[in-house]
Amino acid sequence: MNLAAAPLLDNATNKDWWRGAIIYQIYPRSYQDSNGDGIGDLAGIVQRIPYIATLGVDAIWISPFFTSPMKDFGYDVSNYCDVDPMFGTLADFDAIISSAHRHGIRVMIDLVLSHTSDQHPWFKESRADRTNAKSDWYVWAEPKPDGTPPNNWLSIFGGSAWQWDGRREQYYLHNFLTSQPDLNMHNVQVQDALLDAAQFWLDRGVDGFRLDTINFYFHDQQLRDNPPLPPEERNANIAPSVNPYNHQNHLYDKNRPENLAFLRRFRAKMEPFGAAAVGEVGDAQFGLEILGQYTAGDELMQMCYAFEFLAQEQPDADRIVEVLQKVDEVASDGWACWAFSNHDVARHASRWNLNDAAQRMYATLIMCLRGSVCLYQGEELGLPEAEVNFEDLQDPYGIEFWPEYRGRDGCRTPMVWQNNNQNAGFSEGKPWLPVAPEHLAKSVEEQEKDPSALIHHYRKAIQFRQTHAALSIGEHSELKRVGSVVTFKRQFEGQELLCAFNVSDEACQHNLPGGNWLPIGEELGCIQNINGGAVNMGPWQVFIGQR
Repeated sequence: MNLAAAPLLDNATNKDWWRGAIIYQIYPRSYQDSNGDGIGDLAGIVQRIPYIATLGVDAIWISPFFTSPMKDFGYDVSNYCDVDPMFGTLADFDAIISSAHRHGIRVMIDLVLSHTSDQHPWFKESRADRTNAKSDWYVWAEPKPDGTPPNNWLSIFGGSAWQWDGRREQYYLHNFLTSQPDLNMHNVQVQDALLDAAQFWLDRGVDGFRLDTINFYFHDQQLRDNPPLPPEERNANIAPSVNPYNHQNHLYDKNRPENLAFLRRFRAKMEPFGAAAVGEVGDAQFGLEILGQYTAGDELMQMCYAFEFLAQEQPDADRIVEVLQKVDEVASDGWACWAFSNHDVARHASRWNLNDAAQRMYATLIMCLRGSVCLYQGEELGLPEAEVNFEDLQDPYGIEFWPEYRGRDGCRTPMVWQNNNQNAGFSEGKPWLPVAPEHLAKSVEEQEKDPSALIHHYRKAIQFRQTHAALSIGEHSELKRVGSVVTFKRQFEGQELLCAFNVSDEACQHNLPGGNWLPIGEELGCIQNINGGAVNMGPWQVFIGQR
């Protein structure tokens, strides 16, 4: 990484820095522990900024590190404007900003605006009685005459989305854990308070936000029941199949039209700073449509991601084309952010049962897609999903639905820096989750020594994307599938690239569309030989041509 690039981190004059950016997600509990307590922290991230810089990514996204009782590991916030002591201090966060910017890396943080912890002072005041100043800051409702919850809404973590509170003798809404009450975003004072929290971090120098559960912010004020979802329309993209959450069409507990006005307010808050946001759209039926709606034009969010490529099923050629065509249809004026793995789903190396060649193909594919890209820590190492015994589980989601669903701990185990028995270089103390023995041979230390290792492919693929503007910010066209091969073109200012991917473990011959194509991408293992306008593609091989 060229440190001379650091002055280019002027978001005010480069407000489109996010377009085509590669964002590296850090789950701070599991990245690097600096003080030996077994929990990763902000000072640990500072130690690893030079490593992140060697990957060549444009930005980091740090999962929540705010003050929290940690019932959902930071996604239950009790103070939006401070660092939980287990992660360090505000000074440690400032050090991340300083170090990342010196290395030419922007910093995005994870804001959880749909709900707080039940330990947040706002909720403590709200639940005290029905007349206090914050009595309407959360979603409170009367029981039905028989004392049951106000409607049929369900929690993603299982059971009713309503919890009885004896102080007010009312139910409160929680789309997640009972300890995560939903904020009432219909109250403008709540919106103002959340925008003030965003302002706090913008003033500290953050370059943007990942917005957790962005489509959950508003609820139907009439509290109408969600209709049932026919069995043939259910999928497990958002919640595991064992969860009855999948049995409803979630028309009224999320995806509400009132959200658009708030997103415009949030965008206006970011604009003076040149900051950008990527929203997490959690919806199994309409995720791409919401992505398109929330990123349309210049007044809403810059980017969103849905769960189509975070799903359990490996995307074959048909599925890849189906998803990309759908994005073209419903988000032609928007901007997707693509991801194959994150802290909420099993790592895609295991989820899709990928061999090394397939992992390289998918890594090259994501770098060629129109949109921005999120990579999850350890993805560059090809880490598989870790096996975590029930007695070691931390995730309440996995504990609730074990053993049919094992939760999210398998993708959250510590980053493996070294191949040794001292916790892989993550911590000098006992890690909060066990280091996966199967990860050790894939450690950073081991892969740095092997020129053929996957980490080097990721570096080359990232650099390849960044040196070809057609890939990072260009348009795409002529998307099609021929057999197991997905092809599309990328164009920008006279540069035209043809990208072809054999999404299969079988060899094939593929005829290139008309024109003279100069093969490129040799450093990525891309095919370099054209035989009479055709290429012979081995399993999981890629052809990229330029003209």
